Amino acid sequence: MDLAKLVGRIAEVESECLRAIEQARSAAELTEVDNKFLSKKGALSELLKALRDVAPGDRPAVGARANEAKSKLEAALNAKREGFDGAALVEKLEKERVDFTLPARRVAVGSLHPITKITAEIISIFRRLGFDLAEGTEIETEFHNFDALNMRDDHPARDMQDTFYLPPSPTVKGSVLLRTHTSPVQIRTMQKRKPPVRILCPGAVFRSDYDMTHSPMFHQVEGLYVDQDVSFAELKGALLFFAREMFGAHTQLRLRPSYFPFVEPGAEIDVTCMACKGKGCRVCKETGWLEILGGGMVHPKVFEAVGYGPEPLTGFAFGMGVERIAMLKYGIPDLRIMFENDVRFLNQFGV
Repeated sequence: MDLAKLVGRIAEVESECLRAIEQARSAAELTEVDNKFLSKKGALSELLKALRDVAPGDRPAVGARANEAKSKLEAALNAKREGFDGAALVEKLEKERVDFTLPARRVAVGSLHPITKITAEIISIFRRLGFDLAEGTEIETEFHNFDALNMRDDHPARDMQDTFYLPPSPTVKGSVLLRTHTSPVQIRTMQKRKPPVRILCPGAVFRSDYDMTHSPMFHQVEGLYVDQDVSFAELKGALLFFAREMFGAHTQLRLRPSYFPFVEPGAEIDVTCMACKGKGCRVCKETGWLEILGGGMVHPKVFEAVGYGPEPLTGFAFGMGVERIAMLKYGIPDLRIMFENDVRFLNQFGV
């Protein structure tokens, strides 16, 4: 092939390739054009094989024209390819576009258990009255759980059907048991500290009982205040403050004489019914009152058991069931539901 014919053929291939590039409607068609004209077996490469038939002196001119055509075609291919890539990106972004005006999916958030919420609220209320927090072990000795609290050997609470006794321990004198109340924390605190003592004792306790209002494991918060000249009026004032902070400013308090071995005098404490505000309803059995806790003045024999004396001391103690307070505040009909871990129930109490 002579020089003029070869150069003319290169120009034809260039024009044909540019036309094919312009007509390509997708990246796949563009790839086909690339393979047809610019690959090792493409039209342009096949033309360059004819250089061997060209005079040696003319070969540089033909090679330069072929390289010029190749560079022009590659530039046209890349420009067209970038256009396809840009359009594909725009299409993808449009498909994946997030409409921020739509409501977002709600994220599940954990909630505090009602027992946790009520315990924290009780602690917060009594902290404002100057009570410190005191905690103890759930496994106790018979002395700290019963003897030191003026509970005689024939007291019904000591029976096997009421108390969970554990196997004897070689390192502990007397019987070992799961504590039936948090009062042992009060005893241990008084053994370690001299008056004045003002503590709040929350924690889990254990008794052999199970029905709508009782559980083998439940939670108590007990309070103790010991000093000189502590009066029954201070006990009533503290509990009235607690009741109004917990149940509302309208709440009234009623104290009924009752017997507890570790206090004298002792009382059951009632508050006005939350459902009827004291008017009488099915919840309070038409009385207008609901029992929430018990308390009284610390019995002198308790002071003797912990080694307080001979200086004149007085003090008051009280105790309440956390589940009882939660049932009254939230209107929960059955105590057992609080231990069943039903998420539908727990989610009602928020964070």
